[in-house]
Amino acid sequence: MQEHKLTEYTVRSGKLREPLTLALVADLHNGPYEDVLPALRRVDGILILGDLVNRHRRGFERAVAFLRDAPACAPTFYAIGNHELRFRELEAYWPHVEKSDVRVLDNAWVPFRGIVLGALSAAVLDRADVTVVREMAEQPGFRLLMCHHPEYYAPMIKPHGIDLTVSGHAHGGQINIAGRGLYSPGQGLLPKLTAGFYEDGHLLVSRGMTNSTRAPRWNNPCELVLLHLVPGEG
Repeated sequence: MQEHKLTEYTVRSGKLREPLTLALVADLHNGPYEDVLPALRRVDGILILGDLVNRHRRGFERAVAFLRDAPACAPTFYAIGNHELRFRELEAYWPHVEKSDVRVLDNAWVPFRGIVLGALSAAVLDRADVTVVREMAEQPGFRLLMCHHPEYYAPMIKPHGIDLTVSGHAHGGQINIAGRGLYSPGQGLLPKLTAGFYEDGHLLVSRGMTNSTRAPRWNNPCELVLLHLVPGEG
């Protein structure tokens, strides 16, 4: 069974009313996840940051199992990634999503535990609908946006002053040399946004939970991110 590193980050903000711990599940790609279930049972919410399925391979059994197991641990929210959009078996897979207790946020936002939680659906960059980002920016409180593509942050999200955007997609840069990723989808060679915080702490990128391609991962562990939101000045 694949083992995942637990990576924990803390964000402090005077806009937060209560402490909140969220699990960031990025790029599971229909892969194993059983080792992280104990951690998921300890969080206040689970955010699926897209690519729960793998469009390069057939089957979605583990993705469906995760849709069952995650909500049994904590309230779960699902943002759409590029693999969902291009999944050849989407017609067979999506009814499982609709029957689950997972809340899909597809260019939508909801109030959750004192924060404003939303998701910008994956799409071709110049066709993405930023209406949800504008709507969130108008809401009081701490605004947390799920966006599968970190490269969308600067042109589409940053101008609207969202407090924190959480992303995946970059796979940690695949091969990490001297602290720098070699390649990621959407950013190409020597990507700038692969893991951790960027943009003065307003963008957080997960390395992802598995590998969807034949390209190797080296010095780049698959991870489950635990995000601790804490009231107080950052």
